[in-house]
Amino acid sequence: MGYDAEGHAAATKPVGFTGAQALVSDDAECIDRVLRGDIERFSELIARHQRHVLKIVQGHVPADRVPEVAHDVFVRAYTGLSQYAGTVPFEHWLSRLSVRACYDFWRAHRRGEVPVSGLTDDQVGWLDRALADASSQEFRDRADRQDSLEVLEWALGQLSPEHRLVLTLVSLEGRSVREAADLLGWTAVNVKVRCFRARQALRTIFLREWERHRHDHPS
Repeated sequence: MGYDAEGHAAATKPVGFTGAQALVSDDAECIDRVLRGDIERFSELIARHQRHVLKIVQGHVPADRVPEVAHDVFVRAYTGLSQYAGTVPFEHWLSRLSVRACYDFWRAHRRGEVPVSGLTDDQVGWLDRALADASSQEFRDRADRQDSLEVLEWALGQLSPEHRLVLTLVSLEGRSVREAADLLGWTAVNVKVRCFRARQALRTIFLREWERHRHDHPS
């Protein structure tokens, strides 16, 4: 008998994953019970770690897709539970699954280019200022403003899933290269190289649209 993903989703509602039984003493005991056939105990793991998974997913996919991606994480966790070796905390293992689920989401839903006419004059002005900022801290500071959030979302949608994810983890969330490498299952060198290429790709997108705007709206 397997884990009923659709049934569990219906029982728990889109975001809450509620209705779990009383939690067992720790993750290891609960995992052991699930692997021995007591699949109802899996709901306890969901109840214990749902906030952690939702927090990660919310930082990487559109708000209206968070429930389905978070649910996908727990489905992956259930189907791959026998592969969990216990060498890292279960929550950390779920973090890896969450990041990879977000990556797969963007692989399946990568959007096409948005025309420059979709950007306002203020947003194009932000592009001009952002091009002068080299540090991740300045990049994150600018991302706190609404105009920059909208421009970044537009630009990130044009990056490859790999570039989008590594740039979000390192430059926007401020994670270390080592932490990003662990979550992505890459080497630290690979993260550094991809992060550099992602920033270059983002800068190219900014420059291209800034030049288009200048051409279409000469002063």
